[in-house]
Amino acid sequence: MAPHVVAKVARRILPILMVCYFAAFLDRVNIGFAALTMNQDLGLSASAFGFGAGIFFLGYVLCEVPSNLILARVGARRWIARILISWGLLSAATAFVWNAPSLYVVRVLLGAAEAGFFPGMIFYMTLWFPRAYRARMFATFNIAVPLSSMIGAPISGLLLGGADGLAGLHGWQWMFLLEGMPAVIMGLVVLVRLPDRPETSTLLTGTERAWLVARLRQEQAEQEAAGRFSVGRALTEPRVLLMCLIAVGLVIGTTGIAVWMPQFVRAFGLSNLQSSFVTAIPAAFMAVAMIVVGRSADRSGERVWHAAGPFLVSAAGFLLAAVSTSPVVGLIGLTIGAAGIGGASPNIWIFPTTLLTGTAAAAGIALINSVGSTGGFFGPTIIGWVRDATGGFAGSLLFLAGVMTVTAVALLVLGRSMRPLLARPAAVARATEIEA
Repeated sequence: MAPHVVAKVARRILPILMVCYFAAFLDRVNIGFAALTMNQDLGLSASAFGFGAGIFFLGYVLCEVPSNLILARVGARRWIARILISWGLLSAATAFVWNAPSLYVVRVLLGAAEAGFFPGMIFYMTLWFPRAYRARMFATFNIAVPLSSMIGAPISGLLLGGADGLAGLHGWQWMFLLEGMPAVIMGLVVLVRLPDRPETSTLLTGTERAWLVARLRQEQAEQEAAGRFSVGRALTEPRVLLMCLIAVGLVIGTTGIAVWMPQFVRAFGLSNLQSSFVTAIPAAFMAVAMIVVGRSADRSGERVWHAAGPFLVSAAGFLLAAVSTSPVVGLIGLTIGAAGIGGASPNIWIFPTTLLTGTAAAAGIALINSVGSTGGFFGPTIIGWVRDATGGFAGSLLFLAGVMTVTAVALLVLGRSMRPLLARPAAVARATEIEA
């Protein structure tokens, strides 16, 4: 019954979650495409732009844990809808900033509005999917990140040029206005279509619902038998704090390349429109890596090297891009760097969902994502500082390579400390049925 039930749940909820995350990441990083013309219009230096892109995470970090605790109390459907609608409106409002300080204010408010969305999605999926299936489900969900570049990049590039001057607005202003609307629309869809949890859902038959609830409760009991975490303990557990460090590295990589990739690519001598299309190439390989590595991790039951290995590959890619003098080799390096991050990302969230349960999981995942999100500030900001200081992107790419290496080492340490817990899902997968 397991593959049938999991597939049925996935068909119903994953498309909604993916479109929501697509809208989230598009609104988070479209500032990178806007920068191709907005920086000149507003008189922003590379440092000022990097700070403006990164300060989004100040509001995000401050509101993350409270937002996820509210989600656990009031239910995913209503709270996620609130998040989507409020951030969509604020993202559209970015069209009307007129200088650096106004950009900073809107970005902070946008971060506060979006806070809780990603960890809420991870927590929500743990309510529906058994552990043996989570890496592939997280991978499928995370495809929305590269898709936001693959689809959003060409659209953003076309709006920058094609809509420039329409109704007296710049192309980047139209980009913010139009790309903020999908989040508002998806907020309404979530209210109507997203079920809260298996116990109360009509999505499954009675037999299917009983099996899924029993399976999830059994896994929760196994986890809690190994060590039940209160919210307070979850927030101070050394392994959770190490996960926070790993999340910082992941977000530095993900957000750094998402925000700066259009400018990395334009440095090859391409036009704005050409850059927007070429930017989709690393994003496509990032999506493929997510699926391939996520499925491999679930089939084998091995988690640590499926997370640490891709980060080492990513570091090698950024190093190649940093030392290359050829645009083609540089693009290959950027593609390898992005693919490595994509391959690692689905497996990162296996660790907290294996260690924590219930409200402690909601709080712990929120803490990890909250602390990790500081990487969204430091990554773009440091890249901007290094770019201004050196006049090129080689130093910035070396910084990314170093961060990816440190993150891989941290994952190996974490994996060693969690070896008994991580072995259990693999045994369950082999003993049951993991054909899906």
